[in-house]
Amino acid sequence: MIRPHVLLSVAVSVDGYIDDRGAERFPLSNAEDFDHVDRVRAESGAILVGAATIRRDNPRLLVNSAERRAARVAAGRPEYPLKVTVTGSGDLDPALKFWHHGGDKLVYTTDAGHAPARAAVGDLAEVVPLGPAIDFGALLDDLGARGVDRLMVEGGGRIHTAFLAAGLVDEIRMAVAPMLIGQAAAPRFVNPAEFPGGPARRFHLEEVAKLGDVAVLRYFPKA
Repeated sequence: MIRPHVLLSVAVSVDGYIDDRGAERFPLSNAEDFDHVDRVRAESGAILVGAATIRRDNPRLLVNSAERRAARVAAGRPEYPLKVTVTGSGDLDPALKFWHHGGDKLVYTTDAGHAPARAAVGDLAEVVPLGPAIDFGALLDDLGARGVDRLMVEGGGRIHTAFLAAGLVDEIRMAVAPMLIGQAAAPRFVNPAEFPGGPARRFHLEEVAKLGDVAVLRYFPKA
């Protein structure tokens, strides 16, 4: 079984936050970075966000460039990457934008969450139970069996933490925005966890790019 290449994508403030405490999503990135994210999405076989992020941000999660979508089709790929979400409870709102834009959708859930997830979005997405708890290794095995070669994970913090804690991340794309959030209760990139190798483990820094006033860092945890 060949698992997909797993890329975590995140934008953070200089002091390490991914959002403020407001009800609306706080814009950290700039136009150049958003376009680069769109390119990375277009290169991906699937894009994953947690159900909490869908509830909070109501994203469409699309490849916005018509030229990039056309290039995908010309290469024999679907116009849009597969859209994936993860929910332990099955608490999904079928009215949100995620379900009504783009191509195919896939939900990974638990045995307990299977019935409520199917009741909510069973006519909009395929729902796959992974057992009594979410097994992210099994999730990657299932995506690999579906032919997904690259998985782009766009959050939120609990999802990023789970992939990193399980040692399943091949690459991190981190956009650092030139601002300070400064709110102790604001969300961060990852939550406290036992990560492989602990604090002494250093990632390989592959590239640093300047996109307007944003610095984009590419880290390879497994290198």
